[in-house]
Order: sequence, then C-alpha cells, then structure tokens
Amino acid sequence: MAPPSRHVNTRWRPCNTLKHTLASTSALSRTEGGVHVGADGLTVTSPALMWVKALDLLLEQMKEAGFDFSRVRALSGSGQQHGSVYWKKGAATTLQQLHHQRSLSHQLKDCFSVHDSPVWMDSSSGLQCERLEDAAGGAAKLADITGSRAYERFTGSQIAKTRDERPREFQDTERISLVSSFAASLFLGRYAAIDYSDGSGMNLLDIRSKKWNEALLEAVCPGLDVLLGKPMPSASVLGAVSSYWVRRFGFSDTCAVVAFTGDNPASLAGMRLQQGDLAVSLGTSDTVFVWLQHARPALEGHVFINPVDWRHFMGLLCFKNGSLTRERLRNRCADSSWERFSAALRQTPLGNNGYIGILLLFLIAPILPSFLPSSDIMFLGLYFDVMEITPRAVGVHLFDAEDNKVSSVSAEAEVRALVEGQFLSRRLHAERLGYSIIPGSRILATGGASCNKEILQVLCDVFNAPVYTMDVSNSACLGSAYRALHGVLDQSDVSFFDVTKEAPEARLATTPQLHAHQVYNEMLQRYGRLEKKVLQELRS
Repeated sequence: MAPPSRHVNTRWRPCNTLKHTLASTSALSRTEGGVHVGADGLTVTSPALMWVKALDLLLEQMKEAGFDFSRVRALSGSGQQHGSVYWKKGAATTLQQLHHQRSLSHQLKDCFSVHDSPVWMDSSSGLQCERLEDAAGGAAKLADITGSRAYERFTGSQIAKTRDERPREFQDTERISLVSSFAASLFLGRYAAIDYSDGSGMNLLDIRSKKWNEALLEAVCPGLDVLLGKPMPSASVLGAVSSYWVRRFGFSDTCAVVAFTGDNPASLAGMRLQQGDLAVSLGTSDTVFVWLQHARPALEGHVFINPVDWRHFMGLLCFKNGSLTRERLRNRCADSSWERFSAALRQTPLGNNGYIGILLLFLIAPILPSFLPSSDIMFLGLYFDVMEITPRAVGVHLFDAEDNKVSSVSAEAEVRALVEGQFLSRRLHAERLGYSIIPGSRILATGGASCNKEILQVLCDVFNAPVYTMDVSNSACLGSAYRALHGVLDQSDVSFFDVTKEAPEARLATTPQLHAHQVYNEMLQRYGRLEKKVLQELRS
C-alpha cells in the first residue's frame, strides 16, 4: 500500500504482523512452511484459501491497531512468482457481490476449482516443459521468445500439467491468475489483469511484443488466452477498490488498485535500479538483478519485462553457492574467523597470481551429500548442499596461471580464488543476458555479506564500478508502495524515478582500485573459456 503521510499507530509493524499472520494461516491450513509436499517429493502446492485467510487476518489486525485506511490513496502488491490460482466457474459473480459483514475466506471458500495452487518449489512438470520447448522450436528459441527456457516451476508447464492430470477441475475453471493478479483481484472485486513483468515469468508471454504467444498457448491448452485475460503494463491502474473494502475497512472509494507484480520485479522497484545498475543480494544464495535496455535471453537466467518501465527489461540470475560457500571456506581456511578471511583478501593481489576457481554443480541430483569422490572436492570440500542453477553443473576446479588444474594452494590464495571466481561468474552470466557496464553504472549490494568491506572490494574491482550498500529489509514490500504511487502519477507521464527521488539514497561503500579493470577484463575471458571447458568435460 502507498503509506499515508503520517503513522496512525507507530506500534504497528507491518513486517512482523505479516510474519505472524502467515505463520497463523500456515498452521490453520496444516502446511509446513506454507506448502504441501506431495508423496512424489516433486509436487509442491499451497492452498489458495490460506492466502485469502492471511489477507483477512492482516487487514483485521491493521484495523484493530487503528490504521486509517481512508487515507490510503493507492495500493499495489507483489506475490511469489510462478504460483497459479484456478478460479471456479461462477467465482466472478461471488467476487462482485461480497458482503462487507462477512470475511473473504468464508465467502470465497467454494470459488476455486483447484484448491491447492502449484507454487515455485514444484518440480513435477518435466514432460510439459518438453512440450513447450518443442512447440517453440527448442529451449533456446523458447528463451528468446519468453525470456527463459522451460522451467518446471514456471506457470505455463504447471497449467499444462493441471489440465493433463485434473481435466475435470480444469474444465470447471473460468479464470487462471498468478498469485500477484489473484491478490489484486481480491481488492478489485473482479478479475485483475496479469502484469507484463510477472507474466514474463510464465514461459507464455512474448517479452518483445508483450502478447501471449499463440503457439505456446496452443501447446498448453486451446483457448488459454480467455482463461488468462489480456496482460497489461505493470504501472496500470486497474480500477478502484471494491465496495467491500470501503464498507468493511473504511477505504476511500477512490483508492486506486495498481497492477500487482511478482516478488522479484517488486524488489527491483524497491531497490530503484536504473539503467546500467546491477544489484547483488549476498545471501545464502547470491541473487543478481540487472536493468537491461536490450534483452539477450540465454539458457541460464531469466529476462523479465521491466516492472517500472515496460520498454526495458530486467535480468535475474540466482547462484546457490553464495554465503554458505563463503562461510564454509572461512571455517576451513581462516579458522572460522571473518577477520582472517578478510585479511586473506587484503594480503593477496588482484588476479590472485593467475589462480582461478570455478565452482559448478552438475544436474545429477537435487541434493549433494557425499556422492562426489574425494579427488573431486580437493578445493572446497562438501560446500554445496543443493543443485546450482547458473550454470547447471557440479564440481570444484582450481586452475593456475597456465590454465592447468592444481590440487592445492595456500589458504589465502584459496580464499581469493573463491571470491573472485564467484563474482567473475556473476559478471559473465549477467553480460550474457545483455548487461553491460556503462558510465555511471552502480553495483547495489544487499544481504549479510554486504557488511564485509573486503568482499565488496572484490565485487567492485571485478565489475569495475562503485559499490553502494542498501539497508532494505523488505525490498518487495517497499517496491510495491513505490509502484502504487507511481501508478497513480504515471497517468501524467511522471517517471518512476521522479516519483521516488526523495527516497533515501544508497551509501557509497567502495570504488574500483587502479588497474582493476585491466586485470579482470582479461580474467573474465579466461573464466568463460575455462567454465565452457569444464562443462564440456562433465557432460562428455
């Protein structure tokens, strides 16, 4: 929601309230972590009604805390990407006739043809992914059209699987929403459009024409465009809140509902990325967001339509060997001390005297326990608990300045090889999606490791761009508030950045060292050649 100009009750904390609400509804729906995991270990769903109950509880708690809903000018939101909600025939009428004296969950309990919604953790639609790639003319062609190759969690293959395995329920469906457009529908009192940005995470939307691809729709289900509706720009004002919200909670009848989007696009808005910027979240997994003027989709990573400027794009890359890997190497090579880990980075030169580390996880198993022979783990040991995403490969490989594999180096060199290798990988795959460093480029760092100055210095040097840090605990939530304000002002052609120009600025953490660009431009080429070589060896 776009916040009012003053807090009605400063004791109310939306993030803590939301966590409590989700925990409560999770318990009521008998889920673990908000999901049900099927007997096959691959099927993962969430009850659609659980989300409705969460919204009921959250708004009631805000009302009890004294929040003045009448002062909210506009609202928007985000939902976890790739989840899908199946509205039962007749649900549209129920949405339009909600009674303000009854809860949403009570009135909508019979409105879903499929009660448990497929979510992003699901990996059971492999056959349907093959069908989509065949319809497009191959994985690379599908990526070129939709921004991503076929992923089992993506909505297109999930819809196809639902149609294949639950034909009766599918036949009784009158509308399919993403989690984001589903939430917007609750506020509108009618079906909300899927926005361009979240829609481009479905393997169905042409990211250039901004239209559903007919061949892909046909591969999933003839007539699917009717069930999905027409996609719209992410800054679209979809209408005003329904009378239910006005009468039950005191919203203004002019409060605008701006299209909801996915959690990742909303995070880009919350971090206020601009052209040339790159954001790196240094968490358990490292996530990279980039603003792209032009898209070059690849077999790894994702390209979405930009949520704050539909003429541009955003790239997203996820690397599972993030902080967990850094922590385990710290324990082995730096006596579990971050200070010694940092000292190793200070004491070793840029380029690490030619030593370079490549960390890969190959698509062998979803969990990596102790199946690797000891000769393959001499560099980092058992540091990967889950399958890597970018690229889809496994193994640990350390090379000297002559590109020969070596089995061991000093602890200090091993630390730098790890950190340099991680950030060379981030840059390599970001550039393959179309990112390029331009004058004025910034690196925005968030997450736990962003407090380590030496790690940030390597990040800064590898990308040859200044690094800024951001103190944003929930960038998707903040981005939704920014987007709500932008949506109501966008009708006057005000840019997103004009709307948010008074927001707090990121803080400069470090700048590139002299000659860093020469060292790492050369190393980037080496890293790309060596990664390709290792992948070919593993797949032969």
